[in-house]
Amino acid sequence: MRLQTFETDCGGITIESYNIRTTISLAINMKIHIVQHDIMSLRPEDNQEWILQELETAEAKDSLLTVFPACTLCGSPLFGAAAYTELQKRTQAVLQQLISYSDHRAFLIGMPLQIQDKGLCNAIVFVQNNAIRAIVTKKYLAPDEQKYFVRGEGVQVIQYQEQQIAIGFYEDLKELSKGHIEQPDIVVCCGCNVFDCNKPFRTRYRMRKIVENLNASLIYVNRIGGEGQYLFAGGSMAFNAAGNLLCQFPYFKEHSASVDMQLLEECEDKKPNSIALVHDALVMGVRDYFAKNGQRRAVLGLSGGIDSALVCALAVEALGAENVHGLLMPSQYSSDHSLRDAEDLAHNLGIGYDIVPIAPLFNALRSTMQPLFKDRAEDVTEENMQARLRGVIVMSYANKFGALALNTTNKSEAAMGYGTLYGDSCGALGVIADLYKSEVYEMCDFINSNGIIIPLNTISKPPSAELRPNQKDSDSLPDYGVLDEILSLHIEEQMSKDEIVAEGYDESTVEMVLRRVRQNEWKRLQFAPLLKVSPMAFGIDRRVPIS
Repeated sequence: MRLQTFETDCGGITIESYNIRTTISLAINMKIHIVQHDIMSLRPEDNQEWILQELETAEAKDSLLTVFPACTLCGSPLFGAAAYTELQKRTQAVLQQLISYSDHRAFLIGMPLQIQDKGLCNAIVFVQNNAIRAIVTKKYLAPDEQKYFVRGEGVQVIQYQEQQIAIGFYEDLKELSKGHIEQPDIVVCCGCNVFDCNKPFRTRYRMRKIVENLNASLIYVNRIGGEGQYLFAGGSMAFNAAGNLLCQFPYFKEHSASVDMQLLEECEDKKPNSIALVHDALVMGVRDYFAKNGQRRAVLGLSGGIDSALVCALAVEALGAENVHGLLMPSQYSSDHSLRDAEDLAHNLGIGYDIVPIAPLFNALRSTMQPLFKDRAEDVTEENMQARLRGVIVMSYANKFGALALNTTNKSEAAMGYGTLYGDSCGALGVIADLYKSEVYEMCDFINSNGIIIPLNTISKPPSAELRPNQKDSDSLPDYGVLDEILSLHIEEQMSKDEIVAEGYDESTVEMVLRRVRQNEWKRLQFAPLLKVSPMAFGIDRRVPIS
């Protein structure tokens, strides 16, 4: 079998590709070194440093092959940055450096690669003994990738050290079940899989099925880290041909290890917990969002409610209490217990806070607008004025002290448009905007499982925006338990009104919910970037017309 020969347009490197066979009379080295790492997007030179350090470890030197995740040199998703030749040239230069360090060793590494007579491909490059031996190009491209990358060839089988090794991207592994390639001894899946709460379970199931169907051992390697709204969980794993789990890497932590693919003994199979996974994803997402944007201080409004309490607790885990500041902004409609609950939270977490009453500002603004409003009765306008004043205060603090404002809107509120544009929609990051309200309660219970951090009264009291006397969320929205079930069926399951009603829900309630979801798309488009943890996040996965 002779593999295809490639030439790159960027950097002038000719890539020879051929069979690599070594006749060995003794037992074959079947150790594969797996590297699960956080990747810096658009910074191939920074990624080169930790890649070289990994290749210099004793475990890497003693292994048949070192496997890095897909998109290792530049990160993912690249979007329009992939098209810039300057980035391609820098990546090519780093690849050349890595090739020169590959004496007597082999590794797989992912990167965007401009291939002559083909175009820009998302590629996995097989490097061995100071040369590129093969290039695997991604075939099944995501919609965002299709704008910048050309369709590749998919999974390839290479023969190396008397082993048939099938190499491919996670998305291309469907080729294995279709019988499009010859029977491999080892499958190596280089992933760069965006996290959602179901993905770890789907991935484990899919990897096991490939092993069962092919009777081949398997390596799955995935990166960790946050890239803006996109989170990567890691969870790399290896199976032998008998289907035994040989290793399971931790989620959301950098980790590397060598695994002997000839082992028969199965390691302990610890099933991940969904709530714990989402919690760790959000903490990592906040931490990386700040670190990779050169920021470290956060500020948010603390209302005494459950949403701001959860965001604050997650921020403290991610950034440290010394880097999180709360602003308590009571109005004449705020209850005494709300202020007390917010202070209790701040004390429990050890963060600094200030109390900034908005009643004087609200009264002044109301007086200013009275000549324009004349004798019109007060309505939602005055409620929104209060929310926007709070937004101004939070953003002003952020500007003055060099902090980023955290948004505290949840997915239920975002879906229904239950929030004030340029008010409680302010912020640099929507930390829990992909969690339904019922999931917010679950997460708070999880955080409190080892001791009370979020005050119990915050969790137990009826939710309220406190923008008018005795206001409760239930005045404007169905019970959150019912609302979230309807929203999930419509958003995640993509069911229509009639299909949801057929599930047993009240028709008028379903119609109202779906109407408000549809009417508020324009508002969500102006929302802060959110951390994706569900299979169908607003603005990332679910994109619909606004009119």
